[in-house]
Amino acid sequence: MAEQAPNDETEDHVEAEPDFEAMVSELEKEIQYAKAETANAVQRAARDRSEALKYGGASLARRIIQATDYLSKAVDASEGEQGAESVIEGVRMTLDGLRTSLEAEGITQIGALGKKFDPTCMEAIATVPCIEGQEPGSVIEVIESGYRMHDRILRASRVIVSEGDS
Repeated sequence: MAEQAPNDETEDHVEAEPDFEAMVSELEKEIQYAKAETANAVQRAARDRSEALKYGGASLARRIIQATDYLSKAVDASEGEQGAESVIEGVRMTLDGLRTSLEAEGITQIGALGKKFDPTCMEAIATVPCIEGQEPGSVIEVIESGYRMHDRILRASRVIVSEGDS
């Protein structure tokens, strides 16, 4: 009987051991699922990125299309009896519509006139002697307006700056 007790213990110990082959098989399946899920996520991200690049400007384009309609109406009206007044009104409506569309996309005009020259958002194309009452280094004329999108400069303002006495 002394010999049977160790055998019973060993048999219980063998039966209690987990089925490693089944566990390995299950883990291999989980790895395959994870790989497939990762591949799908990479493909989705690439597709989303491609669509964002392709259609990213759609919102702005929809708004600009309306501005082209205003211009068309202004041109059509100028050919009729109403003449120049309707063209001016059509152009004014178009400008307002374009500015509103740009602002809705986070694009704003850089206010430069009368401000101190800022090389991070302005390009000085000329300097003129400072007139009495003006501060040297201030913008006295804007040749071409600058624009920024959120915190990024899309186009610098092209300005004329007053220069101080050297």
